[in-house]
Amino acid sequence: MPGSLVLLAGEPGIGKSTLALQLAAAVSDALYISGEESLEQIKMRAQRLEHHNASLQFVHTTNIDAAIATLRSKKPALVIIDSVQTMYSEEIEGGQGNPNQVRATGAKLMECAKSLNIPIVVIGHVTKDGTVAGPKTLEHLVDVVLSFEGERHHQFRLLRALKNRFGSTDEVGVFDMTEKGLESIPNPSRMLLSERGDNVPGSIVTCLLEGTRPLLVEIQALVSKTSFGYPVRKASGFDINRLHVLIAVLERRAGLNLGQYDVHINVVGGIRASEPAADLAVALAVASAYKDKALGKDLVAFGEIGLGGEIRSVRQGEKRIKESEQLGMKRVITSGIKYQKSNIKVIEVKNIQELITHT
Repeated sequence: MPGSLVLLAGEPGIGKSTLALQLAAAVSDALYISGEESLEQIKMRAQRLEHHNASLQFVHTTNIDAAIATLRSKKPALVIIDSVQTMYSEEIEGGQGNPNQVRATGAKLMECAKSLNIPIVVIGHVTKDGTVAGPKTLEHLVDVVLSFEGERHHQFRLLRALKNRFGSTDEVGVFDMTEKGLESIPNPSRMLLSERGDNVPGSIVTCLLEGTRPLLVEIQALVSKTSFGYPVRKASGFDINRLHVLIAVLERRAGLNLGQYDVHINVVGGIRASEPAADLAVALAVASAYKDKALGKDLVAFGEIGLGGEIRSVRQGEKRIKESEQLGMKRVITSGIKYQKSNIKVIEVKNIQELITHT
């Protein structure tokens, strides 16, 4: 939007600068101001990505006042600042990355964006716990906060809007990191399930919602006899505290003796299963691995599990079922959904005990 200030944050090496350069190359008469990389380094990246935009201009500076003077004189159609933590103003005490410097840089850029009616995209760092680095006032100040997420060792990247004054925060962009930059993935579910192995115990597919987009992912569980006095619980892509709760529910409500077994959970593809809809698939995967019984490659399970063992419905249930149907799944285990379709069987269950007993 004209006059907007957008904050793009993400882990080191996740692809923030690559995404920003692709954005700048797609816009006529854009200005890329870098405080992290030299002009030669940016040129090398642009050549690797094969981006040729004669109107794209580059400036290397860490002085925010000089950067603002440049964009005031050139008045480009789009400005990229890489990054806010490298910028400083001589009017403010403290070095680069100092909270006062970051706050002052954000305020100066906001005033400039509004007065010149120019969209400015600012790249920001994140802390070790994944939150945007710097003072919280920076997030309150900007118009849009975008989070660029994903495991750097996996190909998928997710672009989420945590704050948006101009529209919805429910949309999520899914990208594939390639040698020539980030490419949009029209059907991420198919790619995530394309390398799924044979029908083995402990493998269950669930349907998550990334924004408004349904996404089918595989959840794997491995249950093995513990070698120590205290069983080990590990989770990749799933909240470890939530896993402890689900194991307790399986032991108490479904009668599974997991006290002497190590339990390992993995969400395939570097995706984070953070919503409650993944509870049912995780519990089924653990039970399948414990009983050493495969449940089939055409099964999808989603639903929230309560402490009493009850299975609760989740939002956008029909949308999840339709996505499962489009990818060739034949059975769906869930709760609270009446779906009238002949080519997919919806198995409605009320509690985890009923489900595990007949699994």
